[in-house]
Amino acid sequence: MDVNQVERFIRKQKVALICSVDEEGFPNAKAMQKPRKMDGLYQFYFSTNTSSMRVKQYRNNPNACIYFFHKGLIQYTGVMLKGKMEVLTDQDTKNMIWRKGDTIFYKGGVTDPDYCVLRFKAESARYYCDLKSESFAIE
Repeated sequence: MDVNQVERFIRKQKVALICSVDEEGFPNAKAMQKPRKMDGLYQFYFSTNTSSMRVKQYRNNPNACIYFFHKGLIQYTGVMLKGKMEVLTDQDTKNMIWRKGDTIFYKGGVTDPDYCVLRFKAESARYYCDLKSESFAIE
């Protein structure tokens, strides 16, 4: 398994599953659009609503994982990254990942108080392909 190959795989995916922990200690998963920005396999940035249930969960417990997958006709590939999720509301970060079409979701534009950024910092990963799994640390 090549880390650069894993990163290229993730960049091709259109959907990410993000997972949080609820108040009762149960995992919660949600499909999201792919990350707006990636710094290697270490940091991933997503946009979301400040008022969302997920934001509340990450503020209470930052433990998280994100999962990317592709199911082909024969081959299934998946990557799970475990780490911490931060909720960022500073204007510089919001500006960094803002896209023109985001006004569909955030009527107040880039300064809308209901617009925030989730930054995931990976600590470890697990890669699956061709009936083989491999765990590795994120450095």
